[in-house]
Amino acid sequence: MDIVAKAKSQRSLTKWTKQGWGYVTKGDEKKPKKKRGRYLPKSVRDKMTAAEKAASNRKKRKAGGVGSRAKYSRKVRKAVRNA
Repeated sequence: MDIVAKAKSQRSLTKWTKQGWGYVTKGDEKKPKKKRGRYLPKSVRDKMTAAEKAASNRKKRKAGGVGSRAKYSRKVRKAVRNA
């Protein structure tokens, strides 16, 4: 059996999987995609206050449905990058 090093994209996916990504609000996975909030790593979700979570979800939901983008706040953007 040959052991081959993972490609950069495979290493990135492995790292992403270990970060424990999920929705900020518990029931969002059951909602239609248009009504879901932020999807963030566990370490970032744990650091956010309730007010930050609510504001982030409002901003995301206001941006619209599937494929729409709502920019992260500076604090969240930095936390996601360092997660």
